[in-house]
Parts: sequence; structure tokens; C-alpha cells
Amino acid sequence: MTDPRAATRLGLDALLRDPSTAEGMLTADAVWDVSAPVDRVEGRDAIVAHVVEPLRAALSGLHRRDLIVMGGPNRRTPETHPGLGLGGDWVACVTHYVGNHVGDLWGVAPSGSLAFLRAGEFHMLDDTGRIVLSRIILDLPDLMLQAGRDPYGVRLGTEVTFPAPATQDGLCPPSDGGDASLAVVERMLGDLHVYDPETGASAGQTGADGTWADGMMWYGPAGVGSNYTWDGFAKDHRMPFLHAFPDRQGGNHFCRLGDGPYAAISGWPSMTMTHRGAYLGVPATDKALTLRVMDFYRVGGGRIAENWVLLDYVDLMRQMGRDVLA
Repeated sequence: MTDPRAATRLGLDALLRDPSTAEGMLTADAVWDVSAPVDRVEGRDAIVAHVVEPLRAALSGLHRRDLIVMGGPNRRTPETHPGLGLGGDWVACVTHYVGNHVGDLWGVAPSGSLAFLRAGEFHMLDDTGRIVLSRIILDLPDLMLQAGRDPYGVRLGTEVTFPAPATQDGLCPPSDGGDASLAVVERMLGDLHVYDPETGASAGQTGADGTWADGMMWYGPAGVGSNYTWDGFAKDHRMPFLHAFPDRQGGNHFCRLGDGPYAAISGWPSMTMTHRGAYLGVPATDKALTLRVMDFYRVGGGRIAENWVLLDYVDLMRQMGRDVLA
């Protein structure tokens, strides 16, 4: 029996290399929701014209280097989450689109050199294994950093290329234990939204009974960067974020997956919040904002060991009135 995760992985790479394969990969009425400034693209031909071909024109020799490819049934269904959960079978990926950056890409000027454009992806499959809906976050600000242009002028954590899982087992892992992995993540999320405004601490996150491993690694988008241990995560991401958006509420996820030692969640948008403090160089605007989010987790020994995070900060900054790509 064909593994839909492996078939989707091969098909997505083939699509970037040869768009004529689109008919076998996408339904005619497929929809791709892509991070800003692309946003919604409807129909197979439009996806090729407005997403695939611009990537191919900007990145010569374009191909994928996947870090995580996981999948399974969506925990959130229309029955359990009316108007939010999408149900069905999904494949979720953390990947890089790799090539020489030789052309403009949605406002990001070319460097002429090797580029690793990181991406998070959620793909909903039909009964034939073709994609009917995709949601994709591209870290275009990180592409700017690779070309020597700083989109924010502010650094929080350490800027690194997303690494593969430390266990090197992220590509179509054995699926046993996926429900338990997702349960750990959902327990963490249930506690995370309540926090001490002075310290940023939330119950159930750290310590002997905590959901995060003592040596947790957190890999974030450009501007936020990556962090090591809960203290590093709190200093470089959590506290600056809570200072800027103290009323943030998350968890509006259209998809939650568990697959072996991995779990993945995404909301489009996931968060609602008000911009009350300066963030990444933008003074408080007091505007009501939303944030598109993708999180990928590796669980080991019943605790979260690694977390890869894609956030649509181009869209977030757009809502604040700032064109990051410009």
C-alpha cells in the first residue's frame, strides 16, 4: 500500500522541478493559502502560475530538502469544531526550497547566491491522494537575511537554518504513538494561555511534571530566531511577545496531527491579539491583529524536545502598517 506521506513528498518535489506534473498532484479546484503577500490562490492552473512558477523563476535549480514529513487524520473535524476543523487526511511538512536566488521573489530582491527558503506546509488530500487544500508559510524575511538585508533591525534569538530533528527520523516516521505525542502537545497548549504577567510563567510547562524537556530546542522565524531551554525561549521570544500582545489568545486550529514521535498544529489564523507594546521595531499601534501559525513538535520520553515554528510575520507586519519586504 502506498504511503500517502511519501507519495505527497515525492509529488511536491516533482511539482517544483516540473510543473507539468501538477495534474497528478493537485485537483483542478485546489486552493492554496500562502503567507503574505501571496495569500489565497484558487485552482490548479493559478497555483502553478502564481506560486510554482515564481519560485522556479527566482530560485534556479529549485528543489526541496525536507526535514519533517508527517501525516494522518485531522484531530479537528467539522463535528468537533464547527466552522474551524477541516477533518480529513493531511500531510504536514517542514522543508526548505533550495536554489540559487537569481530573481525577485514577491518583493525579495535576489542575492545571486545559494538560498534555503524555509517553509511549513499543511496539505489536505482527497480519496485519490491529490491535494485539495494547502496552507503554506514561507519565511521570506529569513530569505532577506540570507541576502544580507535585515527586515527588522532588531534581533531576539539566534538566527540559524532550521535543522533536521536531532533523532534524524522526521521523514515519514513509524506512526505508532502519534496520539500520545499530540496529547502531550495539547496538554501544553491547554496550560500555556494562562501566564503570570510579571514572569511569563505558565503552569505545567517545566519541571518534573512539565511538558517541555529540560534541554528543549525552539526554532523560530526570522527576527525571533532560535532558543535553547525554557529560559532562553522565555527571554528571546515569550516575554517580548507577551509585552507586545498581552491579551493574545491562540488555539484556533484548523488541523492537529499526531504521527509517531511528532505532532503538528496550525491555525489560519490561530491567534487574535492587540498590539499594546513595541515589537520587532514597530511601536504599539493598539490595532487588533491576527496571526497565522504553524508548529511542528518532536516528543521524546513524554516531553517536547524540539519545536519548529512558522509564523506569517509579513502578514502580521502588514496589519501593523509596515511593509517588511520593502
